[in-house]
Amino acid sequence: MREKILDLLAGKKINEALAFSGLIHVTAQGLQHEGLIFHETHTDARKMAKAAASTFKLSGLPSAVLPLDMYVEAEALGAEINFRENREFEFPQVRQAGLFGSVKDLTTEITHLPWRAVPGKSTEFLKRGRIKLVCDAIKLLKEDVGREVVIGGMVPGPYTLLLLVTDVKNLFIEMSREPQAVTDALFHLSSFLAQVGTDYRDAGADFITIHDMGGSPAFIGPAKYEQFALPAEKALIEKLPKPRVLSVCGNVTKSLHLLAQTGADAISLDQTVNLAAARLALKDALLFGNLDPLGTLYRGGTAQVAEAVIRAKEAGVDAVWPGCDLVIQTLIQNIRTMK
Repeated sequence: MREKILDLLAGKKINEALAFSGLIHVTAQGLQHEGLIFHETHTDARKMAKAAASTFKLSGLPSAVLPLDMYVEAEALGAEINFRENREFEFPQVRQAGLFGSVKDLTTEITHLPWRAVPGKSTEFLKRGRIKLVCDAIKLLKEDVGREVVIGGMVPGPYTLLLLVTDVKNLFIEMSREPQAVTDALFHLSSFLAQVGTDYRDAGADFITIHDMGGSPAFIGPAKYEQFALPAEKALIEKLPKPRVLSVCGNVTKSLHLLAQTGADAISLDQTVNLAAARLALKDALLFGNLDPLGTLYRGGTAQVAEAVIRAKEAGVDAVWPGCDLVIQTLIQNIRTMK
């Protein structure tokens, strides 16, 4: 199955819709089976790799993704992360929003990052935050299950990262009053994320997923998406090695023509999108989706999951994916049914 997925990602014709994921899909059952505590997996490469492999080992779903949270890049820029040590199965959060009061403050910081001084070399840059730790975990994951599964490296989209590290109220004001400054910041973040994604590929990831939840046209509107998020996504995708998957959330049915312009090799959509319309609009990209991670995979039974898989296949998806990161308490039996 790994080879079939790699062929699909390379653009070869596959006569079946494969099931895997490039988004976070660890489960409580998997963590418990491996004797892992979730918050510890974010700061220990060995535990992170074991957690990522656990879903495959219990369900057979032929994929594993790292990192296990969305905040690695925000942390590298200086954000303090709350790993939720007192919460058994909850994802990390940025401890305090608004690290940078303005996009100009962010631009000043990011233009002085060590990696910019020597293009193509990220040795100093990798020392920031957990980026090196994630790379080490990918190498361990590759050694463990790399012959059986595809390994995804995940980065946030530029706009999503911007939301994580700037004062949101000021950002919205700046988008209106100083749009060029916002655009400049987003392009700097694109370069930053491209280096991270390239490092993940060098460590052994087979593909990169750009998870631009906050930058979805469903959330910021088609006009703002076209003006700000789209150019930054295109710049990031151009810099990353293939294959590249863009994942967006929300009902983007009316903005599919914009997503088609990103240059992504595949687009992952969620359960709110009309897949038939998406199939027609995304002629040059693979279509992944769109099982509801909450209503179907978490709250539903195996029969409901099986029905959702059939609907996705009938709509013409190239791969059956969850529409977003899995709820960590999702039952392994439901993930098995995805296959």
